[in-house]
Amino acid sequence: MDEWEEEGTTITSTTTLTTTSEGRQEGSWNTANGESGRGRGGRGRGGGFKSSFSSDGDNWNSTAGEGGFRGRGGRGRGRGFSRTDRSEFNEDDNQVCENGGGSRGGRGGRGGFRSGGDQGCRGGFGGGYRGKDEEVFSQRPRVTYIPPTLPEDEDSIFAHYETGINFDKYDDILVDVSGANPPQAIMTFDEAGLCESLRKTVSKSGYVKPTPVQKHGIPIISAGRDLMACAQTGSGKTAAFLLPILQQLMADGVAASSFSELQEPEAVIVAPTRELINQIYLEARKFAFGTCVRPVVVYGGVSTGHQIREISRGCNVLCGTPGRLLDVIGRGKVGLSKVRYFVLDEADRMLDMGFEPDMRRLVGSPGMPSKENRQTLMFSATYPEDIQRMAADFLKTDYLFLAVGVVGGACSDVEQTFVQVTKFSKREQLLDLLKTTGMERTMVFVETKRQADFIATYLCQEKVPTTSIHGDREQREREQALADFRSGKCPVLVATSVAARGLDIPDVQHVVNFDLPNNIDEYVHRIGRTGRCGNTGRAVSFFDPDSDDQLARSLVTILSKAQQEVPSWLEDSAFSGPGSMGVAPRKTFASSDSRKVAGLTFMGFFWENIVLLNPYIW
Repeated sequence: MDEWEEEGTTITSTTTLTTTSEGRQEGSWNTANGESGRGRGGRGRGGGFKSSFSSDGDNWNSTAGEGGFRGRGGRGRGRGFSRTDRSEFNEDDNQVCENGGGSRGGRGGRGGFRSGGDQGCRGGFGGGYRGKDEEVFSQRPRVTYIPPTLPEDEDSIFAHYETGINFDKYDDILVDVSGANPPQAIMTFDEAGLCESLRKTVSKSGYVKPTPVQKHGIPIISAGRDLMACAQTGSGKTAAFLLPILQQLMADGVAASSFSELQEPEAVIVAPTRELINQIYLEARKFAFGTCVRPVVVYGGVSTGHQIREISRGCNVLCGTPGRLLDVIGRGKVGLSKVRYFVLDEADRMLDMGFEPDMRRLVGSPGMPSKENRQTLMFSATYPEDIQRMAADFLKTDYLFLAVGVVGGACSDVEQTFVQVTKFSKREQLLDLLKTTGMERTMVFVETKRQADFIATYLCQEKVPTTSIHGDREQREREQALADFRSGKCPVLVATSVAARGLDIPDVQHVVNFDLPNNIDEYVHRIGRTGRCGNTGRAVSFFDPDSDDQLARSLVTILSKAQQEVPSWLEDSAFSGPGSMGVAPRKTFASSDSRKVAGLTFMGFFWENIVLLNPYIW
């Protein structure tokens, strides 16, 4: 699995958006004896409209058109019900489940119905729908996409944006390191023991002084200790693990070689989404510029053959999403016996229910050193206690826990505003808001792929240049959408969770939660797309009491910790609901090392029982 799957359909263009007013589907299903019946899916015809934006003349054109969002009904043939139960990985590192039929999605995916139980899945929506208790992935056409060649000139490689006016406030952030014998923190990059090549690349990257997570993380990693680091979004976590890893590889004389058919990287870095892992790769490529260390990135949506050719040219640092990593390892193109560093970025997501099986398969792959014989590093902005306990399976027992700032908290550089709305007033509220932001970069988060497409279409109709990104869009479309957003061609990006984690896009001034997520961790990551590296930002969230009430108490906590005003109506919603009196808020975040919490709990239990057994102790 490459990234999170939400319900929805597909949009086919970043600047030309098409919808339909009606659709047609025909066909039949045959369930007798579990035999599959073949049916033809409708194409989604109807008197739709087509809106287009002319950037040179600021002109909008609306014309009658045929077509629509490809996916509903789909084109071509789909399978009927089937009682087979087989799954496999295709080269797009998506798990293919042939658990039945469903009409074929227009973007090439087969949805599906699963027979048996109540785990039905609606198919034929260009990528499939998630069932009640499981996920169904579409089987897509053979992937031949090859990304554009990256520029090799220094100006492009070392392009960066300036730190914000609040960057110096990082010096005042509290830091807690727990675990036995942590190394002393550094105060400057000169104290990091970096070689001349790395010192030059750090300087060219515009780094003046380390952030708190870098001050503590770099010496911990350099000392060979396992690490679980929790720091707020936009605080420099990527450089905190890349710099010491590259320094050690260079000090040991590691060099990429294209003479071996089996490439054996010294470092493996894993992240949950294509966009994030590509971003990490670009940072690794930047820091390794002019050295013999060669990073490579692999992820779905791109030709596997192309990525294998890149690996064969030499690979010391392998960055990848879980599914594609397992794919290239299973093909015998990558060996793991030399792995010294195993890094999980956005580790809370990598260890949750969706990715944990893949991560266990990865660490259990043939040749992968045991946790005692490798260095494991985990980084994220949020660490629920259950994830901390699960992480113990991957870390040495003496790992260090690094907590920077308010663990699991939102960045105080982001001004958080909440607007109480109803479900059907959100679109008008969004449009009114975007009219005040002008051409400033704004990310709008929604819960489903389908909603992303509909909102993007609506905004384009209202003459707001908009693009969208979600898991059903092809890789070239996703890359084009991000490029249009970064360049300012489309200042509004409508996104699902696929873009919520870790993306570092310059000058994002606004984040809008059109739909609030169903957990507070995701909220923190979403609003972290603005207010990065000391820059200020603004996050506006639409709060629908009918659907978001369960988040109210956690939101009050987040606002309080960030020292921001809490609306009175939000407090009322948080503490006046049924069953709220006398009930402690749910612990969504670990405010400290869970080992310390467990130890204190045990000592309290021990002391309480000593007093009960011996009333004369006082």
